Amino acid sequence: MNLHEYQGKAILKSYGVSIQEGIVADNVEEAVAAGKKLNEETGTEWWVVKAQIHAGGRGKGGGVKLAKSMDDLKEKAGEIIGMNLVTPQTGPQGKKVNKVLITQDVYYPGESEPEEYYMSILLNRETGRNMIMYSPEGGMDIEEVAEKTPDKIFLEEVDPAVGLLPFQARKVAFNLGLSGAAFKDMTKFVTKLYNAYVGVDASLFEINPVLKTSDNKVIAVDSKVTLDDNALFRHKDLAEWRDISEEDPTEVEAGEAGLNYVNLDGNVGCMVNGAGLAMATMDIIKLSGGEPANFLDVGGTADAERVEKAFRIILKDPSVKAILVNIFGGIVRCDRVAQGVVDAYKNIGDIPVPIIVRLQGTNAEEAKKLIDESGLEVKSAILLKEAAEKVDEVLS
Repeated sequence: MNLHEYQGKAILKSYGVSIQEGIVADNVEEAVAAGKKLNEETGTEWWVVKAQIHAGGRGKGGGVKLAKSMDDLKEKAGEIIGMNLVTPQTGPQGKKVNKVLITQDVYYPGESEPEEYYMSILLNRETGRNMIMYSPEGGMDIEEVAEKTPDKIFLEEVDPAVGLLPFQARKVAFNLGLSGAAFKDMTKFVTKLYNAYVGVDASLFEINPVLKTSDNKVIAVDSKVTLDDNALFRHKDLAEWRDISEEDPTEVEAGEAGLNYVNLDGNVGCMVNGAGLAMATMDIIKLSGGEPANFLDVGGTADAERVEKAFRIILKDPSVKAILVNIFGGIVRCDRVAQGVVDAYKNIGDIPVPIIVRLQGTNAEEAKKLIDESGLEVKSAILLKEAAEKVDEVLS
């Protein structure tokens, strides 16, 4: 589950991580009130207006602006709230901005120049350990740094049996070139950040930039946080922060129906039981010349109602030119799924795309007979390769 910047910062602050203070606003009036409150509490006379969407690169798209007066703050908040923000991560369709975060200015003059760093924590799936990824070259162009100067990207893996050790936090501060008060502050920052990551069962923490201020304080200026959906039962308070307006409406609808669905860019709709079989199905579709339009796992308890719902969700995608149903009957009986296909076809009415059904396992023969005798425009197959070939035929 993705969080907004203001939500991620609230988590960081609860674990003692120093952050750029801010107040979220839904409209211009709230933005102005937030600016005044920040002025009273922090003394800031400039503010940063930040669009709150689930995507990075907001600054490049015009979703982060500096305001140097209250009138300027009002104007810039009005420009950003309600805009369709297009960034490298939203795609060309962009995302509508419903909220802004009004933050204090932390780039004030002082004894030294502010410096920006990059830091993230995520799982290294090759080693099964959490890792801290960091760089002295933080800011908007971290992707370019990783591509052109990978030697400036550092990794620190954490043994889950012992957690982050003090020497590792010091190593991070050293590799970032810090000394004195900033060095000590960074070691505390890294330790608390890691504690927050583990404490909320996150799958990603990304802070870009981590800022060393002109008076040698280390703070999180941004936050991108993704929580592990499978652990949300332990964090019911955080689960309530979900913003479904930021998610694909079809994926939300599928989730409410108990279906595991991810929208893709292809032309062949997939309905499968089991994640592994779904991945194999997508592979065979590509090998046969098609492109999967979705990942859809109906689960091990697929019944007629569930199958019909899956069909309706797949058909919402106008790019779907064929549907491949691939079910292995283990827990679920194939004839039950076949009946679901037939019932769905009749209830939905005229399904405008060809349907290829491959059923194997418990009662597979009965299922094939049921489909073949239904009189519907449904092609049945026994082997997965045979099903893929039929998909290729209908697409040709």
